[in-house]
Amino acid sequence: MKPQFKTSFKILLLVVSIGLFAISCNKSKQKFEKPFQEVEKDTISKTPKEKVEPPLVINYKIDSLNTSVKLDSFKKKYSEAQQKVIYAINRIEAKKVRNGKSLVVPDTLFSDIFNYSPFPKKLDLLKDIPKTVLISQRVQGFALYENGNLIKWGPVSSGKRSTPTPNGLHYGNYKAREKVSTVDDSWLLPYYFNFMNFEGVGVHQYALPGYPASHACVRLYMDDANFIYNWAKQWELTANGRQVHKNGTPFMVYGEYDYTSPEPWFKLAENSTCNDISESEMKTLKEYKLAYDEDEKNIRDFNEKKEEDLLAMNLN
Repeated sequence: MKPQFKTSFKILLLVVSIGLFAISCNKSKQKFEKPFQEVEKDTISKTPKEKVEPPLVINYKIDSLNTSVKLDSFKKKYSEAQQKVIYAINRIEAKKVRNGKSLVVPDTLFSDIFNYSPFPKKLDLLKDIPKTVLISQRVQGFALYENGNLIKWGPVSSGKRSTPTPNGLHYGNYKAREKVSTVDDSWLLPYYFNFMNFEGVGVHQYALPGYPASHACVRLYMDDANFIYNWAKQWELTANGRQVHKNGTPFMVYGEYDYTSPEPWFKLAENSTCNDISESEMKTLKEYKLAYDEDEKNIRDFNEKKEEDLLAMNLN
């Protein structure tokens, strides 16, 4: 082989070798980079606050809005959704929050008040009742249960000292999308749901000032009144409309509001569980449940529940 040809052949062989090595390195690089890119795509996404499990204990502090500057600072610090939660915890409407007002504020803020419920998420005492409304006068709150499972709670304003809301086991009777007050015909009561027929006492939307202020009825936020209006069941009357054939949803009103002490939610700053159902209140609820069980107009609920359970067993 001629020297010139040998030299050209060596150069060609060297170029081919370099090319093959580059291709091999590129494939190796691709093999290495591919899983790296997948890991990059699978980085942790932001989880909505509502989906995060609340801490075991939520602590509270009292925020005094005693000047217009502090009030403006409060509104800038918290989002509209967070303010709504804070107002609900304080049983008040936004328009009632003015200079000089103090509010209790949780150290962890979610956009859903469900996480701040003074009512247990599960109440076995009510598991045999399809739907139950609890109204605590002591802490000015309502809770809705379906077979013992809490589905919703919210603030209320029950009767003031001179016209208190009667405690007891009551039942949903009739409802009206809008009712004229019997106290003052200029007062319109949206989403009215009566639970004491002869006394004219029920739940409905009206102003929540942050304390018991009604003429015996139970005031609610508009959204809550609308929800209960559509969720709770009315009574069923006999054909002549003169007797109750089946009771409506039970409304269990209990607890005593202390008109001489600071609002009970302010006490959360000292004890985060002080608004929970007490032993004496639980005893009262057990008495209501016993009375519910003994009322023949509720027996249908138990029969329906038994039929559902039997049907579920047969399907399984």
